[in-house]
Amino acid sequence: MAEKTEKLFEQFPGVTYQEWRDKVVADLKGADFDKKLVWRTNEGFNVQPIYRAEDIAGLATTDSLPGEFPYIRGIRDTNDWLTRQDIIAPDAAAANAIALDVLTKGVTSLGFKVKDPADVKTLLAGIDLAKVEINLTCCPRKALDVAKALVEAVKAAGAEKTFRGSVDYNPAKPALRHGKEIDPAAIASAAAGIIAAVADVPALKVLSVDSYMLSDAGAYIYQELGYALAWGTDWLTLLTEAGLDVDTVAARVKFNMGVSSNYFMEIAKFRAARMLWAQIVEQYKPASADSAKMHIHASTSRFNQTVYDAHVNLLRSQTETMSAALAGVDSITTVPFDTPYQTPDDFSERIARNQQFLLKEESHLDKVVDPAGGSYYVETLTVSIASEAWKLFLAEQSEGGFFAMVAAGKVQDAVNASNAKRHTDVARRKEILLGTNQYPNINETAAQKVAGDACHCGCGCGDGAEGTGHALSTARAASDFEALRLATEAAAKRPKVFMLTIGNLAMRLARAQFSTNFFGCAGYEIIDNLGFDTVEQGVDAALAKGADVVVLCSSDDEYETLAPAAYKYLAGRAEFVVAGNPACTEALKAEGINDFVHVRCNVLDTLRDFNARLLK
Repeated sequence: MAEKTEKLFEQFPGVTYQEWRDKVVADLKGADFDKKLVWRTNEGFNVQPIYRAEDIAGLATTDSLPGEFPYIRGIRDTNDWLTRQDIIAPDAAAANAIALDVLTKGVTSLGFKVKDPADVKTLLAGIDLAKVEINLTCCPRKALDVAKALVEAVKAAGAEKTFRGSVDYNPAKPALRHGKEIDPAAIASAAAGIIAAVADVPALKVLSVDSYMLSDAGAYIYQELGYALAWGTDWLTLLTEAGLDVDTVAARVKFNMGVSSNYFMEIAKFRAARMLWAQIVEQYKPASADSAKMHIHASTSRFNQTVYDAHVNLLRSQTETMSAALAGVDSITTVPFDTPYQTPDDFSERIARNQQFLLKEESHLDKVVDPAGGSYYVETLTVSIASEAWKLFLAEQSEGGFFAMVAAGKVQDAVNASNAKRHTDVARRKEILLGTNQYPNINETAAQKVAGDACHCGCGCGDGAEGTGHALSTARAASDFEALRLATEAAAKRPKVFMLTIGNLAMRLARAQFSTNFFGCAGYEIIDNLGFDTVEQGVDAALAKGADVVVLCSSDDEYETLAPAAYKYLAGRAEFVVAGNPACTEALKAEGINDFVHVRCNVLDTLRDFNARLLK
């Protein structure tokens, strides 16, 4: 049989970018191309609606293979990441029992919080240290003793050469989390002592770059990456200046990074991170190219987790886990969906594990290395994020490095500014949290399930002298809306919002749906309707239902006559709201109508105002 050589694409003429753009501009019918289709990111660059081969033609990022310097495509030639579960238990014996159980369920990496170094032996009893990765988190001042205890356990198991794991020495944690003082000059000697203590266990990481703390505090992607690179660079600088060689230091650094729901940008972030870190380490002249490899553990975001409609957290964390897996990180923690309001239970932890197993066993994401490599979009994002993070990195270096900036409170202030901006964006629905500020489950209650501050670290790292006052905000993106709804739940009477739908069918239905979502964000009871012939009928029906708020839903053209009539007939017996922002707004305000809900509203501030009026 003759080989078929016909190439179907040759039957179609090539299309240039300009030809494509001209067609789009024509279809926009006068609308501005950039305003309609170009996305200005929070990372400081524009994202175009289309990318083509010519966009990556000159990029060096496409010149290497997985496992090759600068490791943009990964530090190994496989993509089988470790599935990590962080064990939460009241004591060491209970934590060990949980660990032994989950190891039979597919977990290959364990995380423990250690309060007393003497507990390490109990925590690790019965665990095969030659096969299971162990990660110990502790207060910075206990890190040396914890490291010694771990080394002792590894040696007792004869696993020095095969053991993989980490001790989280993070001297910036008290300053970042509690605003405590930090002395950059005192860090090097402590770190050097820990490195000496673990010298016999080559793969034990002890110098932490915990940039997930910044991600969980609301940092933008370029900020997390820029600060992480500066943090890691401080480790290299401090310890090489103290007399250690760069290969010894770099081998002990571990990056614990966060993952937000910005799917493609997070893939690009990890690719950019490896590339930039390799180039940074190269400047220290290491003897081995392996010293430039970046070892990354990724944890899904806590910042965007919600108390209400908490199962939506599963959707967020699943895409986040996918981003990290496709980007080729070494290990992943998928944070359980119920973390914002309680200590995760057996069910939520099981689901969190299975989220990773699904990506491996069902989707086979562990079978392909760097599947995003060569993508016009992802390659361009990688370079763009790297560029913005590098600018921040250079700015940090000019101010003395990461630890110096933390000591001055500049890192905390910058991240908190991003946190505040994101809260404002959530309040205005520029950033959507499904089930919280858009499409809420109106009849859900949550007060009964909130079990205090489930995220408190409990390690004592906040104890001690007064600090600078510069601490990272712990307010999740949903926290303001959750406070609003919890206040509604605690009120003696749940407010009722009545949709007075009248006039133009399409507009009244659309505005009733918008207003339902709007007031539902405060947990109010919503009463919708099929429509009324007169505003008097609608007002009478609203009062018969005991409505506290009456929302007039109609078209802009009809509001000029309908709104004043309804307002006058209601005569102050309930709050009156117009759904929309009609041209006649100023005329309606002159009639005494002051409440309007529309897409430009600050939803949070508007609902806070209604709560102040209604919850008495």
